[in-house]
Amino acid sequence: MYIHSKENQSKLTPEIAFQYLKEGNDRFVRNLRANRNLLQQVNETRDGQYPFATILSCMDSRTSAELIFDQGLGDIFSIRIAGNVLNEDILGSMEFGSRVVGTKIVMVLGHTKCGAIVGACNNVQLGSLTQLLDKVKPAIAQETVTQNERTGKNSEFVNNVTEINVHLTIQRIKDESPIIVDLLQEGKIKIVGGVYDVDTGKVDFFED
Repeated sequence: MYIHSKENQSKLTPEIAFQYLKEGNDRFVRNLRANRNLLQQVNETRDGQYPFATILSCMDSRTSAELIFDQGLGDIFSIRIAGNVLNEDILGSMEFGSRVVGTKIVMVLGHTKCGAIVGACNNVQLGSLTQLLDKVKPAIAQETVTQNERTGKNSEFVNNVTEINVHLTIQRIKDESPIIVDLLQEGKIKIVGGVYDVDTGKVDFFED
């Protein structure tokens, strides 16, 4: 599997980048991973990197974006934090990836059975984690379908909050980053969302 060069990256469109993610997840689900020589990729990326995607995902040990999308060294910027929440530093990292390095797609990836989402639904209070989980509270507030048992024990409620959290994070990116909005309007990048199913390995993609 080839390494993305500067020339190759510059020719990519946001739609092609999106297709790369879809195809990679399909290979992952079917256990048909691309043949890669990782040591060769180490050598080929030693003088520079030209990734095609910037992905914000959860720190959950089951949700490595490189594996889920069957990508190699130098292919994606992977930003990971519990609950795939957004803060100023993460937004700055996205701007660096998109504007400075030239990635063609920004993705926010949630996942099923997320401990951070469950914790927020249960109103967990624990040191600095409390402030992190507070960032999920707007998604809980917007989940109006569930009238009873609005806790982490209700898997349907948790799944709804998980997806809403992704949508709200995408909206915050658009609201808080003029740099990314400019790139969107110029057609240089695409922003997409998705939820990874830890039972099947499949990502359900969506565009806002």
